[in-house]
Amino acid sequence: MLEFKYDDSTISVLNMARFHVVIPAAGNGSRMGADTPKQYLNLHGKILIQHVIKVFDQSIRINAIHILINQEDVHWCSSYLNDSSKLQVHYCGADTRAGTVLNGLEAICKQVEDDDWILVHDAARPGLSNLLLNQLLNTLENDAIGGLLAMPLADTLKRADNKQHVSATISRNNLWQAQTPQMFRYATLRKALTEFNGTPTDEAEAIEALGLKPKLVTGELRNLKVTYPQDLAVLTALLDSQS
Repeated sequence: MLEFKYDDSTISVLNMARFHVVIPAAGNGSRMGADTPKQYLNLHGKILIQHVIKVFDQSIRINAIHILINQEDVHWCSSYLNDSSKLQVHYCGADTRAGTVLNGLEAICKQVEDDDWILVHDAARPGLSNLLLNQLLNTLENDAIGGLLAMPLADTLKRADNKQHVSATISRNNLWQAQTPQMFRYATLRKALTEFNGTPTDEAEAIEALGLKPKLVTGELRNLKVTYPQDLAVLTALLDSQS
């Protein structure tokens, strides 16, 4: 057993901790402007969440995959599971992503150890590659805190006023755009989401509120999140160019 210390506390880390994937898929994707939630949109003959499932299902290092959806979800189909023994569906969607993830962590509490790794990944982020997944696992598997995939910002940032005029230019130095998976120990992540005051925008923000510093692991452009209609077109072109 390895031990790491931060802020006068000790984290014990099991060398053989397992990897569990949690995929919150309870959102309605309103910014996409589509008739169905974005995780059910088509890409290369499959819906987005099927592409997400596939990359984790193919990894021999991933022990379990947990899909978190709403009770009222009429789009989910059991055939999306592809008879994989790794996959489980939990009808535990909440009003927020953080609430859905926390509900999922509570649903799987008897299946995991405190030191097991939880990888939270967006249901509408289907461009994750096996190579990038392994890079994340290799970088963080012996880390004390965990971390996330992210991209250094390349464009100049502008802050707008209430009339959509530029009010300031913001330096992009040391700024990163967060991606997923975001990977943290089960007990730490559950504590972070339970104790967070408000609603975190992602898991890393909740971890930061504990006084911890997640590690940034360089991601890839193809690992973008499909949020707007043009995102799907960009991702399609990227995947076509790399196939």
